[in-house]
Amino acid sequence: MPPSVLARVRKICLSFPAAHEVAAWGEPTFRVRNKMFAMYAAANNHHGAGHHAIWIKSTRINQEFVIRGNPKRYFSPPYVGPSGWIGAILDGRVNWSEVTELLRDGYELTVKPKAKPTTKPSTKPTTKPRTKQKAKLTAKQRTKPTAGTTGSRR
Repeated sequence: MPPSVLARVRKICLSFPAAHEVAAWGEPTFRVRNKMFAMYAAANNHHGAGHHAIWIKSTRINQEFVIRGNPKRYFSPPYVGPSGWIGAILDGRVNWSEVTELLRDGYELTVKPKAKPTTKPSTKPTTKPRTKQKAKLTAKQRTKPTAGTTGSRR
């Protein structure tokens, strides 16, 4: 493992506020509030599949754009790829500004609390159902004399 690749990834990830490193699955992972936003994958284990790489949290739509834009450099990593994560191969000439931007995006996705699903405005009427209103009116009508009656009941 070239120490400069992991050292550079570590420097970028730990530059984000409150980011910290945790060893998990035999690899360094980078987290904020103990939620992972990146994971280093060494070439010599099954996570790296022969390449030094970093797995970065992302959205599915961004994952699709990034991988389609440069499929030789970016891939959908095992396990987390279906959730939108991006794998970046760190062998050879690496565009570190692009990797840094992806890491920043992953960090920000992790820092921001998930938005609560918006609820649709209620379609329920604000008044009581018609059947109950009708029943109340009927009860009132029974107690009031109607026109043409004497008010007495038999």
